[in-house]
Amino acid sequence: MRYIFFLSVILLVFCGCNKQMEPEMMAIESAAAPSAANKNADKNINPASPEIPQKIIKQASLRFETNDLEETYNQIQSAIKKNQGKIQNDSEGKDYGTIFHNITVRVPSQNFDNFINTISKGVSYFERKEITAEDVTEQYIDLTTRLKTKRKLEERYLQILQKAVKISEILEIEKQISIIREEIEAKEGQLKYLESRVSESTVTIEFYKNLPEQEAVQLSYGSKVWTAVKSGFFSLSSFFISIISVWPFVIIFCVLAYFIRKRLKRKKQQS
Repeated sequence: MRYIFFLSVILLVFCGCNKQMEPEMMAIESAAAPSAANKNADKNINPASPEIPQKIIKQASLRFETNDLEETYNQIQSAIKKNQGKIQNDSEGKDYGTIFHNITVRVPSQNFDNFINTISKGVSYFERKEITAEDVTEQYIDLTTRLKTKRKLEERYLQILQKAVKISEILEIEKQISIIREEIEAKEGQLKYLESRVSESTVTIEFYKNLPEQEAVQLSYGSKVWTAVKSGFFSLSSFFISIISVWPFVIIFCVLAYFIRKRLKRKKQQS
C-alpha cells in the first residue's frame, strides 16, 4: 500500500509540474514567434536603391593636316559654340617647315560624338585619332557608399557629443569628429572631380600646314639669325655681369698699376 501511495504522489507532482511549465513554454514560444517573423520579414524586404547611371569618361586626341589654317580654326570654333564647349588651351607656332595650331576643348559628354563628327568633316586623313571611354561607375559607387557611411558615423558622434558630460570625453569625441570631417571632405573632393570628368569630355586637336620649301628655308634662316642675335646678347650680358662681380679686384689692380707707373716715372727722372 505504501508503494502505491508513493507512486500516486509522484504522478500528481509530475502532472502538476507539467501544467505549470506549459504556460511558460507557450509564453516563450509566443515571444520568440514575432522575432522570427520579423527576421523573415527583414529578409523579404528589398528596398529599391536608386539606380546609378553608367559613368563614362570620354577623351579624344586628333592630329591632321590642313590646307587652310584659318578656315579649319573657324570651323572648330563654330563646332565648339554649337556643342556648348569651351576652350581650355589654345596655342600656335611655327616649326622648320610647318605652321601648327593646338587646341584643348572641354565639351559636354552628351555632345562628344556630335563634336567629333563636326570637326572631322573635310579631313581626308588623320595622322592620329585616339578616342577612349573609361568606365568609372564602380569607382563612383564606391566613393558614394563610403561617403554615406562617413556621414552616418559623423551623425552618431554628434549625438554622443550631446550626451557627453566629462571634458575628456568631449575632447576625444571632437577629435574623432574632426578626423571624420576631413575624410568626408576628401571623399567629396574626389567625387566632385570624378563627376566633372564624366560630365565634360576633353578633346585635344592638333592641326598644321606644310610650308613651301622656299618659305621653309627662309623661315629656317631667319630663325637661325634670330637665335644668333639672342645668343650674342646673352653672351654680352654675361660678360658685363662677370666684370661687375669682380669689381673689387679691378679697383685693386688699377690702384697698383697707378702706383707702379708713378714709381717707374720717378726712377726715370732721377736717372
